[in-house]
Amino acid sequence: MKEYYPNIPKIEYEGAKSKNMLAFKHYNKDEVVLGKKMSDHFKFSFAYWHGMNYDGTDMFGVGTYDRTYGETEARTRAKAKADAAFELMSKLGFDYFCFHDVDICEPSPTLRELKDNLAYMTDYLKEHMDRSGIKLGWGTANMFGAPRYKHGAATSPYLDAYASAACQVKNALDATIKLGGTGYTFWGGREGYETLINTDMSFELDNLARFYKMAVEYGRANGFKGTFFIEPKPKEPTMHQYDFDAATAISFIQNYDLKQDFKLNLEGNHASLAGHTFEHEVRVARINGLLGSIDANHAETLVGWDTDEFPKDVRSTALVMYEILKSDGMPDGVVNFDSKLRRPSSDELDNAIGFIVGMDTYALGLKLAAKIIEDGRIDKFIEERYSSFQSGLGKKVLEDRTNFEELEAYALELEEQALPSGRQEYLNGIINELMCQGL
Repeated sequence: MKEYYPNIPKIEYEGAKSKNMLAFKHYNKDEVVLGKKMSDHFKFSFAYWHGMNYDGTDMFGVGTYDRTYGETEARTRAKAKADAAFELMSKLGFDYFCFHDVDICEPSPTLRELKDNLAYMTDYLKEHMDRSGIKLGWGTANMFGAPRYKHGAATSPYLDAYASAACQVKNALDATIKLGGTGYTFWGGREGYETLINTDMSFELDNLARFYKMAVEYGRANGFKGTFFIEPKPKEPTMHQYDFDAATAISFIQNYDLKQDFKLNLEGNHASLAGHTFEHEVRVARINGLLGSIDANHAETLVGWDTDEFPKDVRSTALVMYEILKSDGMPDGVVNFDSKLRRPSSDELDNAIGFIVGMDTYALGLKLAAKIIEDGRIDKFIEERYSSFQSGLGKKVLEDRTNFEELEAYALELEEQALPSGRQEYLNGIINELMCQGL
């Protein structure tokens, strides 16, 4: 079989002192952290759409790197792209990948062609999966790119678009089941509105819930035992998307009684667009029992759009991994690199280096998160901060054994005094101290 990346070797762990840009410095998949191998903590996943399709195009210019894989005929190119994908994933040591339906096959002008092309290419991908041992994390359908979805897909006011979306999800679910995926993701890029003056929001949300319930019914009836994920994003491409952030998506899941089947797939860049940190979104999902999977990327906050950079901020990944460790992992989820190269990063080595740096960043984050937990000072501080609710009247509050009258009587006897410090600077110092140990 043709080698597409002859200058990229099998990427190995060489340790922190290595200067080899094509080696892991911190990601050692067999290293045990808090009783589990790194590879079990992460389940790193390769995002097919950015890893194989994105060519550097942005809103101001055309692509800067070649994604034709040396082929001109559409189906042959799709197969060559799959060959290249599995070569790159194998060299980088990925155990999982994720895809949209339209990512993996040739352009399909009609839904019937898309169905046929998807079935053909999933047969081809399965051969690669069987040979390599690489598994499918989750599948999804692109219901935002085609003109038919300009008014929305599962929230469209037009039945034709709604039925088309159902067709795509049915076939993407079939592909996910066929390839043994442990999850199926809904990202509602067009599930929102541009203006309320032409929108029946209640109708659209009700119809979206009906759509999700039909997807669950079909998936379960046809052997899908995994988790359905909703991926929040506040805007872009629509002015306002219904799955604005974790809290909004959780409210939707609870309001429409979807909790049995749905969790959240959270992305770092989407968190920043919603005005949150990534760790905030993961915490909100965790405490509600709905943390499912994550898309690992970094937001460039100096610009106002979705930049999807490879992860590079160790402190941020540590705080995210702290939440995942507190959740005891993500059984059906993956750490999916929904990350793309910068437009000037245009040679074949960059496509490997981005993933290497991202995986190393998460490895460092995991180690720092484990240190924070093992050190215990931050957890102990938080426990002590809320200790007034562990005895006396405070305990009665937690046990629902008091009322306003009793609380008023207590408050009227209080003497005014300053409350304790929140010690933010001290706690930040602990994180810096643990991060820099050994330097």
